[in-house]
Amino acid sequence: MSKNAAASVKKHTKKMTWYLLLMVFGFLFFAPLLWMISTSLKDASSVFVYPPQWIPEIFRWENYAEVFRRIPILQYLKNTLVVAIVPVFGQLISTPMVAYSITKIDWKGGKVIFPLILGTMMIPWQVTQIPMFSTWSRLGFVNTFIPLLLPSFFGSPYYIYLMRQFIKGLPNSIFDAARMDGAGELRILYLIVYPLCKPVLTTIAILVFMAGWNDLNGPLLYLQEGTKYTLSIGLQTFLTSVKQEWQLLMAASAMCTVPLIVIFFIGQKYFLTGISTTSGLK
Repeated sequence: MSKNAAASVKKHTKKMTWYLLLMVFGFLFFAPLLWMISTSLKDASSVFVYPPQWIPEIFRWENYAEVFRRIPILQYLKNTLVVAIVPVFGQLISTPMVAYSITKIDWKGGKVIFPLILGTMMIPWQVTQIPMFSTWSRLGFVNTFIPLLLPSFFGSPYYIYLMRQFIKGLPNSIFDAARMDGAGELRILYLIVYPLCKPVLTTIAILVFMAGWNDLNGPLLYLQEGTKYTLSIGLQTFLTSVKQEWQLLMAASAMCTVPLIVIFFIGQKYFLTGISTTSGLK
């Protein structure tokens, strides 16, 4: 065997080894989701059979219909969409404003405010939940969606950091040229910054939506009426109500999980681009 042929075989062997490892780890990460969907389509007697059945003998689609009969899942879905979608718009409006102002506008406060913003990331949410609840209670907003929606319109430290790192990499000449042409800062923000930051904005939108969809602590703290519960609370109450009916619990869990997976795959191109091109996260 020639030297070139041996090098080619070694290269392809190494490549196949990496592909094999990726397939193994991919299956390990995908297996819990596959098992959840499989269990959601079984009857009660087939859930704990040994050896485990990955593919049910009979697909019981009526488990999903039973979930709809047990809990008002459509009402929970409506409430969840409110607390997941509205914060997306709030963050996409406020975060670029803050990030642009402390990155591309020359003023003394920018160098002071950014470290303070990063400092707030070090404070656990558990430390502030009692003062925040007390504040919202005094304002009369407990048992409303306002405590879950309004803070997003003032930005979040982590998303401001992501946005700042992306904007920091944009050339100053673009903004200087726009200012020379008479464009104001708001015009530059909406006509230049937003189009150039599409990948990181999509990343922020996906992260905010997923956080709102999965949030349990916030709705559990501020929402008190069953008609205002989100899917996370509804799934928690369903856990206690169905007792040992694991097939129904897995059906409810699948309905809460699959939409997130679909959204991620739809926006994964921009999501991965936004993560890979953000300085400091490489």
